[in-house]
Amino acid sequence: MKIVIFGAGGHGRVVLDVVHAQRQHEVAGFLDSDAALKGRRIDGLPVLGGAELLPRLKHDGIAGAIVAIGDNGVRRSLHDAIHKSGLTLVNAVHPSAQIAASARMGRNVVVAAGVVVSAHCQIGDSVILNTGCIVDHESMIGTAAHICPGVRLAGHVTIESGAFVGIGATVIQNIRIGFDAVVGAGAVVIRDVAPMSTVVGMPAREIKCAPSAAQFATLLHPRYDLRDPMHAAVIY
Repeated sequence: MKIVIFGAGGHGRVVLDVVHAQRQHEVAGFLDSDAALKGRRIDGLPVLGGAELLPRLKHDGIAGAIVAIGDNGVRRSLHDAIHKSGLTLVNAVHPSAQIAASARMGRNVVVAAGVVVSAHCQIGDSVILNTGCIVDHESMIGTAAHICPGVRLAGHVTIESGAFVGIGATVIQNIRIGFDAVVGAGAVVIRDVAPMSTVVGMPAREIKCAPSAAQFATLLHPRYDLRDPMHAAVIY
């Protein structure tokens, strides 16, 4: 399939490398919202333009796309825009990654080199599993979460939608990381992390609290459905 990569920054280069190693798709070029990049070449491929090109890419023989942007919210939004344009959202899975046969994976997922995903895990749409991270058995990674390089998630861990788990962090078994929460680099998480909070350290302690109910009501994005026990950490 001929595809484009949305995002011409450092992560875009990583995704290009993964796609080349995967040998399943032909990359026609990059899309990027930075107009100054249009016409430049990144690792030998042109930056074709921005999101305005999405409606006509199929006419140019491009059938698929993947989003290579680290910001979780932007990545989710572009996932939706690409889907509406009629392009197929593809995954980039490095051949050195070890994915259990019983694991399930959504669309627009990046699995970098050296990743291990164990039995009966569920990986949602637009997730990044970055270099060398470990997702142990029966863990669930919600939509648009980012699991950074070297992270170690034990069994039965739930990472809700939009959460960010920093480089080298460790999360013990049966822990839930709330939606849009941030786990700092190198943290050791031994208790649940509240939605929209930030934790750091060993053991991890909260340095940014979740908003109050009143604040939360003003911040809540329509994508979150409080009837869902995972607060929109929907796997598919």
